[in-house]
Amino acid sequence: MRAAGIRPKHDALAEWTAVRDEALACRACDLWRPATQTLFGEGPVHAPLMLVGEQPGDREDIAGRPFVGPAGRILDRALGDAGIARDKAYVTNAVKHFKFARRGKIRLHKKPDTAEIKACNQWLVRERAVVEPRLVIAMGATAVRGVFGKTMPIGHNRGRVLELDEGTKGLITVHPSYLLRVDEADKEREYLAFVADLRLARPFAR
Repeated sequence: MRAAGIRPKHDALAEWTAVRDEALACRACDLWRPATQTLFGEGPVHAPLMLVGEQPGDREDIAGRPFVGPAGRILDRALGDAGIARDKAYVTNAVKHFKFARRGKIRLHKKPDTAEIKACNQWLVRERAVVEPRLVIAMGATAVRGVFGKTMPIGHNRGRVLELDEGTKGLITVHPSYLLRVDEADKEREYLAFVADLRLARPFAR
């Protein structure tokens, strides 16, 4: 007999699929109108780590997968340098649609506002409930707001494991796209700081 509270993996997969399908039809805010598609998370449904970004970028919106653009390549490299296998992590975003402004043929990223983050938070909460990660890593200010439910300065709170809720731990760090924008002279230092943050997650991935 299965112990109370322990779900078989196929039940979790079915639950995840149902939540994803609901999210595809979400109209809780207006971001779905210009976006190509709803971008849900991906990864093992019982991953020990959940990586939460801010929102899809242009590449992700077109491809329908999280972290497949330049920021995703930095994330993959940093996870490797931190000693964490990507397949140990479920990867998602706090906001599931790409928010942008058009400049001719180019779509420029725009930061989601508070109402949009709140409207999308139901999906992040339900993803967490299915995956049940041991550690949630919030990457960037929008992700921090979505995960912790409030604004928390990244510089003051990074570099340490935090209490989240119900026994789950949280970790705050920069979004990997930040590393694309910093001055060239600062890139190596900031990248190593990002890797150091991710290395704190290694014990939770075992």
